[in-house]
Amino acid sequence: MSEMITADLVDLDLDLSAETKEAAARSLAARMVALGRVTDLEGFLADVAAREAQMPTGLDGGIGIPHCRSAHVTEPTLAFGRSARGIDFGAPDGPADLIFLIAAPAGADDAHLTILSSLARQLMDAEFTAALRSAEHATAAAALISGENAEPAAPEAPAAPEASAAPATPTAPEAPAAPVGGGSGPDEPFRVVAVTSCPTGIAHTYMAAESLENAAREAGVEITVETQGSAGFTRLDPAVIAAADGVVFAHDVPVRDKDRFAGKPTVDVGVKAGINRPAELLAEVREKAARGETTAPAGPTPVDNAGDSGDGYGTKLRKWLMSGVSYMVPFVAAGGLLIALGFAIGGWKIDKAPSVAEHFIWTDHTSWAALLFQIGGLAFAFLVPVLAGYIAYGMADRPGLVPGFVGGSVAVTINAGFLGGLAAGLLAGAVVMGIQRVRIPTVLRGIMPVVVIPLISSAVVGFLMFLVVGKPIASLQSALTDWLEGLSGANAVILGVILGLMMCFDLGGPLNKVAYAFAVGGLAHPTDGSLKVMAAAMAAGMVPPLAMALATTVRGRLFTKTERENGKAAWFLGASFITEGAIPFAAADPLRVIPASMAGGAVTGALSMAFGCTLRAPHGGVFVVPLIGQPLLYLVAIAAGVCVSTAVVVLLKGARKTTPSGPAADESAPAEKRVAATV
Repeated sequence: MSEMITADLVDLDLDLSAETKEAAARSLAARMVALGRVTDLEGFLADVAAREAQMPTGLDGGIGIPHCRSAHVTEPTLAFGRSARGIDFGAPDGPADLIFLIAAPAGADDAHLTILSSLARQLMDAEFTAALRSAEHATAAAALISGENAEPAAPEAPAAPEASAAPATPTAPEAPAAPVGGGSGPDEPFRVVAVTSCPTGIAHTYMAAESLENAAREAGVEITVETQGSAGFTRLDPAVIAAADGVVFAHDVPVRDKDRFAGKPTVDVGVKAGINRPAELLAEVREKAARGETTAPAGPTPVDNAGDSGDGYGTKLRKWLMSGVSYMVPFVAAGGLLIALGFAIGGWKIDKAPSVAEHFIWTDHTSWAALLFQIGGLAFAFLVPVLAGYIAYGMADRPGLVPGFVGGSVAVTINAGFLGGLAAGLLAGAVVMGIQRVRIPTVLRGIMPVVVIPLISSAVVGFLMFLVVGKPIASLQSALTDWLEGLSGANAVILGVILGLMMCFDLGGPLNKVAYAFAVGGLAHPTDGSLKVMAAAMAAGMVPPLAMALATTVRGRLFTKTERENGKAAWFLGASFITEGAIPFAAADPLRVIPASMAGGAVTGALSMAFGCTLRAPHGGVFVVPLIGQPLLYLVAIAAGVCVSTAVVVLLKGARKTTPSGPAADESAPAEKRVAATV
């Protein structure tokens, strides 16, 4: 640890240089740059911001731990800052006065990450944090953090946080009271197994483990924690899992080998809940065990249900829908592009070609076109069932897959289309979750997920889709299709503006995916109106990366060296309809990049609809121009939007009182000048 932090990486008066979390990260990162630990300040800060966007890094108790893995980090490094007035890092209890910036190389070895994980555990020790608050010199603070100072009660030797490097061992309660509703016998403690994990696996993973272990000791609970962190992990002994009375998942990335815990009372929350309210989680799992509940958590992975369990229904609904859309997109891309290639090679009548299984001529290009078209058609036919299946999976885990796929297939059969798939997925997930809430005798638990739940849920969902909700949804889908077919004039332009704004608001995020899913849903039964919508969505999605590429070319001095390099790649990404190519720019300067992108996207969407451009392919960018109706006007619409976005972002960046064109952004300048300009 002494190699990771020195007195030069400690700022006990962070108030003098930072009032916001972004400024705090910049100030501490500048110290890393000065020591050669970070090679690109702006690139590293963009990585920190991207990690912060996933989940706030503030913790109860006045602690902020911004951290990330980055290609701009040369060696694992830790910087510490102390703020008397506090800096908001999103913790529920208010600002943080102890800020730790943790920088790990993209390929950091396990030994270094293990040490950083040990620090995360130390932060759960009140004596350790109190000693940091009272440290008078940077040297003393650095020694305290590195473990060289014996004054604080160091929780563990920092070289070996055994929670991840060695087999997990249970935390035995000091004086276990006879627990209520748990334990294998009247004198046995209540046994819990837990899994903790976070996106980077450096800090929150081990803090949650430490917090759960401390709460278990106080509650008289025996707990064994599996930390699935960057330093590696050792799977819990199957015998320990079998003996457990309950399971706690505190995670923001998928739990590996989750099936090991099937059939146990389970509490599933985000990793911050494991840090902030461990006693509540232990009490909740004990109550579930007392009631005999074995309900699996809602959501396939904590990526879909990240955060605390207090999410509102609207938030949960969005996550469930995004789960389905994320699994549907590869089918859309593969199937749609194969169909588009079939049209490009064989012409517009290729859909009338006979089955290639019965008629295929090796030397005839039409046969090859028909082959591509028919393979793409089969892949595209999975669109609605996959959407429904994985919405249900997002709600009820694996048991939701069968009824979800069945409901989606029924939606296709009755021509309920994309809307029918949405309804089928939600119905399937709700039915499975309802069945899972029923108290089941222990002897039947083993066959529930394999036989009973798929059987009952498929029958119920099929009945509802065929005889209750399917026909009204099919009528609504037909009305929507007729409305799109009749779009013209101002109505079409307004829809184009809305699509453009949604495609460019979060650059590949939920709103972008909703707009894209709406567009590709119309390709299942293409009409002139639905093809116009698809064209507008793709055109708008190409604007942000192309605009950033153009802006870095015409006004390079407004951007850092890293952004100028990213701008070169953004030309290809934008041309390929990969909206995410603009994310590095938005992460570094969201208040200027996102509004500029939305302005250009709205212009492009409106013009595409006004020009009557159509598109049969769901993806491909400029490489599917031959498949576009009114291709020249389509390119004009894209160019107009790119110019608007470029002009807006240049104006906004140029209007700043200070720009990154000075010594802080000039990476050819000496490190001392860059740091001085930044601080």
